[in-house]
Amino acid sequence: MNAAPTTAPVEHTDTAGRPLPLIAVTMGDGAGIGPEVIVPALLHADTARRCRPVVIGDAERLRRAAAILGIGCEIVPVESPAEAEFGPGRINVVDLGLLPADLPWGQLSAVAGDAAYQYVRVAAELAVSGEVQGICTAPLNKEALHAGGHLFPGHTELLAHLTGVEEVSMMLSTPKVKVIHVTTHIGLIDAVNRIEPGLVERTVRRGHEAMVRAGVEEPVIGVCGINPHAGENGLFGYGEEEEKIVPAVEILRADGIDAVGPLPADTAFFLASRGDYDLIVAMYHDQGHGPVKVMGIEAGVNLTVGLPVIRTSVDHGTAFDIAGTGRAEAGSMVEALRQAAEMSTTPAR
Repeated sequence: MNAAPTTAPVEHTDTAGRPLPLIAVTMGDGAGIGPEVIVPALLHADTARRCRPVVIGDAERLRRAAAILGIGCEIVPVESPAEAEFGPGRINVVDLGLLPADLPWGQLSAVAGDAAYQYVRVAAELAVSGEVQGICTAPLNKEALHAGGHLFPGHTELLAHLTGVEEVSMMLSTPKVKVIHVTTHIGLIDAVNRIEPGLVERTVRRGHEAMVRAGVEEPVIGVCGINPHAGENGLFGYGEEEEKIVPAVEILRADGIDAVGPLPADTAFFLASRGDYDLIVAMYHDQGHGPVKVMGIEAGVNLTVGLPVIRTSVDHGTAFDIAGTGRAEAGSMVEALRQAAEMSTTPAR
């Protein structure tokens, strides 16, 4: 079921009277389902209670999405987030006007790929200048992004580049398990070569801080091994666990961070799903993404930690096969906005 809009007036301050965080919501690939999940998610009562969202995108595309969904709302172009006014049935958008009116739904487009980049660029500029306290991204299509002339593996690397940050981490969050990645969009052999104790340590520290910001005061963190059975005392692999992971865990534990590992990855996620661990540290992309998508993709949220502000996203793609049909589910976007608001009260480190 798509998230339902709110009709009752809401306050735009928290319980202490402070303004709710301003969240830049990038529209993603306009040929995908981004516009269709943004419209109901921004009108949802839970979103209105938690943050002040402003879309960075294309006002006319959002109007087309609202029409497809049968949702009556006012989509209002604004020059900046500071100019946005908030009320029932209103969506504010910094309108870049980059998409042609006849852009087809569900088809790869270099124009849409370039536009998706520009939305993220503007959001990053707003974050760096302090005009927004968080970023929430609708999905982009990597092939379209590349066709538009922007050769980045995904949002994580793009935002790091745009904000001038050398190193960030990708975290996936579902109701059952949370996982942060030591490496992401590189080949498996390259990932194993890149992993070293300093990178493992920094990744765990970023994950620990994110969990504390989310309200877990003393998170228990499970650190996966690289090889099957975490190497099983040298039986598998060439001692990667002892060389690359154990030194980091020892330093972290000495600093009071409750990191446990290296753990066999095939059991670590099961243990986390039953509550033994608050966060799992995956060594490479598929080690973390596979279990998370099995256990909760529909309610999953993608976070980037280490940026000047927190960034969250739905953990699904552009879904070209259903774009423009009104069948996209907005629940993950509502959850992404919730987590962006929850973790955007102070700048992320």
